[in-house]
Amino acid sequence: MRIGLVGYGHGGRFFHAPLIATLPGATFVGVVTRSPERRQQLANDHPGLPAFDTIGQIVEAGVDALVISTTLKGRPALVLEAIEHGVAVVSDKPFAANAEQAQALITAAERQGTLLSVYQNRRWDSDYLTLRKLIEAGALGSITRFESRVERYSPQAVGNASGGGWLRDLGSHLVDQALQLFGPVDRVFAQLHFTPEHPTLDHGFFVALTHANGVISHLWGSALQNSQAPRFRVSGTLGCYTVEGLDGQEDALMAGKSPKTEGEHWGAEEHRRWGWFEQGPERERVPSEKGCWPQFYRQLQCAVQGQGPLPVDACDALETTRILDAARLSAERQQVVSTKIE
Repeated sequence: MRIGLVGYGHGGRFFHAPLIATLPGATFVGVVTRSPERRQQLANDHPGLPAFDTIGQIVEAGVDALVISTTLKGRPALVLEAIEHGVAVVSDKPFAANAEQAQALITAAERQGTLLSVYQNRRWDSDYLTLRKLIEAGALGSITRFESRVERYSPQAVGNASGGGWLRDLGSHLVDQALQLFGPVDRVFAQLHFTPEHPTLDHGFFVALTHANGVISHLWGSALQNSQAPRFRVSGTLGCYTVEGLDGQEDALMAGKSPKTEGEHWGAEEHRRWGWFEQGPERERVPSEKGCWPQFYRQLQCAVQGQGPLPVDACDALETTRILDAARLSAERQQVVSTKIE
């Protein structure tokens, strides 16, 4: 499979390019970027890999799939342009600025007959895979409350509009995981946090979801949290699972590592990060599954070859966007918002 990348900012450079470049059975065709600075970074990171000015040029070079990793403001137009060229398209998250925009992209892909997916890579985080395994095995019993957090102290991130605010950007991961685990949501309540310098761009959020099956999900994200709480705390009738810290794949990619350099050790957490199962006075360690962000691209390969479903269905991303729209509306109105479709 021949894959092209559009955009070489933080996401394109660190979250996509290393995985595409080391994907077995794939050719990394090149990157669309006009920035001289980013072209130089590309030359340093991937010597000899071509840079292109436009999507049209990289399509002419021959691609089976294009990955769009640019800022949210301009991304939907580029996704639409790629769709119109008739190649499979992966949109970075967040998928769109609102549900109406997300639906328009899905409709365009259906009309053109092209594959459209969204890069929800945290479906392949070590902690999420571990939690999913515990739930499917019935180890926690019936789940009553799901708590999920990604909290950092990154003041330099405050005011960064590239993802449309932390709710839209980071929240897309947390909502997607909650929907995958516990299904449709009936009601949403949310609070957003702003600074005086950036009164319209949130840097933190709390979202409460009431799922149709009765599970309550509490989701937090923050760029200004000095003391981070557990990544997951999941309570069930048979016990509770907690895990601290974040999946290590992001740090590995930022450090210049890749699935090629790490081999079978890629995504391994067992020597540095454990979860805990607790029931009353009993407490035991839970080894973490291996994280595997490359699995997204492996499944994309199969889908493009007609041998399996897309790694993330764009309709899942549409539902996530609907929940994020409801969360923003809830925060504005300071009240619970219903998401039931009558």
